[in-house]
Amino acid sequence: MPRSTFALTARMPDPVSLLAALHAGGPDLRVDRAGQGAVVRLCTEDGRQVVAVEAPRYLQVPGEAARLLGPAAATESPVWWTEVRAASAVPEAPRLAASVAGRLATLLDGTTWPRETAAHTDVVTVEASGEPAPALAAGDDVLTEADMLTDRAAVVLPDIPVLAATTWLTELLRTTARTGRHLYLVTPPTTRLTLPARTLLDRAPARWVVRDPETGYYDGLTGLELVWHGDHFAPPVGRNPTVVDAYRPPPTGRSGERQFLLSARTIHPADEQLLLGGTLECAWQTLTGEPPAGWSTAEPVNVPWSRRQLTDLARSRARRGSPTWLVAVGSPGRPAIATQRVTHTRLGVEEHITLALGHTADSPVPLDLLPHLAKDLAARHHLATMVTEVRAARADLMAPAHYEPPALPVSLTFGPDTVADTGLSRVEEALPDTPVVRLGPTARPTLHCTLGDGTDPAAWRRLRRATAHLHVAPAAQAVLGRPGG
Repeated sequence: MPRSTFALTARMPDPVSLLAALHAGGPDLRVDRAGQGAVVRLCTEDGRQVVAVEAPRYLQVPGEAARLLGPAAATESPVWWTEVRAASAVPEAPRLAASVAGRLATLLDGTTWPRETAAHTDVVTVEASGEPAPALAAGDDVLTEADMLTDRAAVVLPDIPVLAATTWLTELLRTTARTGRHLYLVTPPTTRLTLPARTLLDRAPARWVVRDPETGYYDGLTGLELVWHGDHFAPPVGRNPTVVDAYRPPPTGRSGERQFLLSARTIHPADEQLLLGGTLECAWQTLTGEPPAGWSTAEPVNVPWSRRQLTDLARSRARRGSPTWLVAVGSPGRPAIATQRVTHTRLGVEEHITLALGHTADSPVPLDLLPHLAKDLAARHHLATMVTEVRAARADLMAPAHYEPPALPVSLTFGPDTVADTGLSRVEEALPDTPVVRLGPTARPTLHCTLGDGTDPAAWRRLRRATAHLHVAPAAQAVLGRPGG
């Protein structure tokens, strides 16, 4: 699992249309719910899952369907997005999933992706296998979608061009971590990751495994050769780790394309008047000339940008002791995507932001705007620290299964509270050969340090020396000294 088919419909799938779609499996399949009611499943009499239907998402953000599925899925108006996943272990499952999606599209004025499933609304009969479904604890039902499940690992083979941070993936990551398993997502080399999906994989016991028909298996983010050791993927035993040839960049690269990366940490006093999202909105507006188009807690991003709604969600989760993680995107013609994490700490309400902007050869990175942005964030949004970087990489902000150069630092900014905690002279001493500009009030300055222009590898040496000298003071523990990869 899973091979996904999508129904993109003008009208909301209601219980009647959903029931009609599920009848594509005939009378012998059983219907049940999983994922706290967010997923409807068709199962055989012996409990084997055949198809899973995710709760529909109303996409009000332009360009989201096309961003994740390609130009063929582009729509001019808001649509309902319904994902139907087929179990790879059941031969009839892909055809059944296509029929479920096709029926929804037919009933609700829509289309399907892939397009060739649009006309298919046949009844698909699935026989029981005779083998009992694996026994799982309550709340672990998402693991039934694993293609292989051991005590140490869950192996999933997604069949989709772009692997995004969907509700399904976030639940899969959460459940494998909670049950002490490592998640392996095995894809063909044509699959790409979104920035949010890559962020989630970096922070979880998970690995993107690419299956190349000639090379075999390798890590999609590092190129390291991998083999299956019976219950997990790891480098071969008995020889030095090797980067496979398939990970080499293609000979015809995307000339002139670059990514601008901004990582920022803000610390706000916790009070009822606090409105979150201002740092992200300010950076977006300054660097692109427009605010974010939408936000959500998963991809596809489906809700128009609203700082008030974002704040309300974070506040409600904080009452339960939970952090808030979200994704924001820009308009279709301007590649931009961000993740933001909101937590309550002893210092206050913290926002950790990573913003990525895509630039082609004819759209230069606006490095000249960074001092103005740093001053604005410090004065209005309680900036603690900010690092900016540039890398030669895809302007569409997707991570391919081949090598891209690491990011190179451009600037490092310390907000006034961080400077006060660390000491003004100590910060300046840490950067003896680096231009440092004092911004804002003389008594409480913000320090903006230019480390390079995005092409100088020595910028990493300057950044590491600064953070080592400062020992990263308590109020400055942001994403510092992290090479892009």
